[in-house]
Amino acid sequence: MRIKDENKEYAIREKAMEMIVEHGFEGLSMQKLAKAANVSPATIYIYFKNREDLLNQLFIEVQETFSAVALEGFNAELSFETGLWLQWKNRLKFIVKYPVLYSFYEQFRNSPLVNHSDIQFSRFKAQMKTFISNAIKRGEIQKMEPEIFWSIAYGPFYSLVKFHLEEKTLMNKKFKLTEAKMQDAFNRVLKSFK
Repeated sequence: MRIKDENKEYAIREKAMEMIVEHGFEGLSMQKLAKAANVSPATIYIYFKNREDLLNQLFIEVQETFSAVALEGFNAELSFETGLWLQWKNRLKFIVKYPVLYSFYEQFRNSPLVNHSDIQFSRFKAQMKTFISNAIKRGEIQKMEPEIFWSIAYGPFYSLVKFHLEEKTLMNKKFKLTEAKMQDAFNRVLKSFK
């Protein structure tokens, strides 16, 4: 029986995410990962059944971290304005604190891998669904398709984040996302819901 080593498992997870962020899912092979994590290929299989299991576990771990940060101070009973602003601030906190996790999270969420049966969004999704239902019941927003809601509520935020991470505007000028810029965009988003 092989003994698990938390440091080795951490190195495997960290290097796997870095490799995926840099080279995409195609750039991740168990051989390359073993070399990058400074372990033997057999060591990876002590912690993960196979490549698919590794990817799923990485996403589940990142999803839990994202949920923990996104739900800090949040509850579904908040007013729509207060709750959505807190979501913007918490999501930015996650992105700034964990840039590699954020990049991995986005790549995974926008791939077919997210449809695997091991992937669940229950806690976070339930909170958001209740929050939106409450806002509709209170007449703060109108009922709409989830994709339309997300596009209006978060599309501008993630566009600003993209400019911030690339550190440039559409005109190739320097860009930094400040709270004032974020608040300006947020106020415009609120107006669109009214």
